[in-house]
Amino acid sequence: MINVTLQNFETEVIAASHDIPVLLDFWAPWCGPCKVIGPLLEKVETDYAGRFKLVKIDSDQEQELSKAFGIRSIPTCVLLVGGKPVDGFMGAVPESQIKTFLDKHLPPEGASLTDAEDAQALLAAGDVEAALHKLQETLAADPANDDARHELVKLLIHHNALEEAKVALAPALAAIPRQIRFDALHHFLNAIEFVNTDPRGNWELAQFDELIAANKRDFDTRIAKARVLMVEGQWTVAMDELLEIIMRDKAWGDAVPRKTFVAILELLTPPKAKGAVQDTGKTAGGIEIAGKVVAETDPQAQMVATYRRKLSMALN
Repeated sequence: MINVTLQNFETEVIAASHDIPVLLDFWAPWCGPCKVIGPLLEKVETDYAGRFKLVKIDSDQEQELSKAFGIRSIPTCVLLVGGKPVDGFMGAVPESQIKTFLDKHLPPEGASLTDAEDAQALLAAGDVEAALHKLQETLAADPANDDARHELVKLLIHHNALEEAKVALAPALAAIPRQIRFDALHHFLNAIEFVNTDPRGNWELAQFDELIAANKRDFDTRIAKARVLMVEGQWTVAMDELLEIIMRDKAWGDAVPRKTFVAILELLTPPKAKGAVQDTGKTAGGIEIAGKVVAETDPQAQMVATYRRKLSMALN
């Protein structure tokens, strides 16, 4: 158990919740029910032996945090996973109800990481070779493991093992229906291959712009420029160029500009936290989550949402 203020909230709550679920207990010294549930929460934290982290926030002293979470009564508990609120409850509920609540969201005791998560942990530790070996070993044993295949292809692309990436991706592209995450990797590989094999892959952006200025409907040059921008990591500029094609001719080039645009959105979409609920503004327990401290969409998700709207407007 740790007491948290606005000053250490980012480290002790948001960052920590990417590694372990964090349960926030909003309380106040004058609150009778808070004095009842407080010791129960501490006991449960001990019983669960590191499966979650308990954090206490004094609502009187930390009114900005209380406002951010839309706290209207205390005690109120909110569970964060992956930096996002996923559920909560209010009142001095009994120990059994606390445990039932936690068991809905926490990994089972002794549960091991999935192979894809295990590989991500190895990557985080800097052991790329071990991560590759783990994913390849997993796919050899279970070719239907799409999570492992997805992580393997991403890792191979990142380390410029493009031919190996194509081989690993091929079964997913042949599947019906094809998953959008694999289609996104396919379009990214196409962009990389274009830059590596087409003379325009070495052009300066000004060369593309000169041709486009002379002919706004030079879609071949526009999509070539978009692919170069993708490989350079200039995602929003690439989408802007693709939008120019889509707005002028939605069906041009077998709709490859639209498909590439959708692929970029998928590549940029932040992964959802495990156990996350739909973004309705309330948790499954009915607690409103509001305010700019934690409820505000992160910048990348906000950018993706903005470009989804732009694409929708261009297509309608």
